[in-house]
Amino acid sequence: MTQFDDDEARRRLESERQRVNSLIIDLRGEEQSEGDQDSELAHYDQHPADTASDTFEREKDLAILEGLESELAEIEAALQRLEDGSYGVDEVTGAPIDRARLEALPTARTNVDTPH
Repeated sequence: MTQFDDDEARRRLESERQRVNSLIIDLRGEEQSEGDQDSELAHYDQHPADTASDTFEREKDLAILEGLESELAEIEAALQRLEDGSYGVDEVTGAPIDRARLEALPTARTNVDTPH
């Protein structure tokens, strides 16, 4: 990639890192406030369906958080590849990753294989 492309990739990745970090912070904040509410409600009887709904929502939030943390790790890895000069190089073949693929998925580590 040219220097301009590296700068553009860095800008996009850093913007995406900021967005994902913000989502993680928001989700953890919601998780914390829900935990505080749960402790307040612990003294009251809850219907089993309410408990199941609460459990489902907590598990859903944890799954979303896990996905965001994984996405953040991929962004950090792509930024590291930019630093060490390996960004845009297919990790399997060593060939350059197609520019359109990097534009669509800036964290791409490989080219997309075409069916034979």
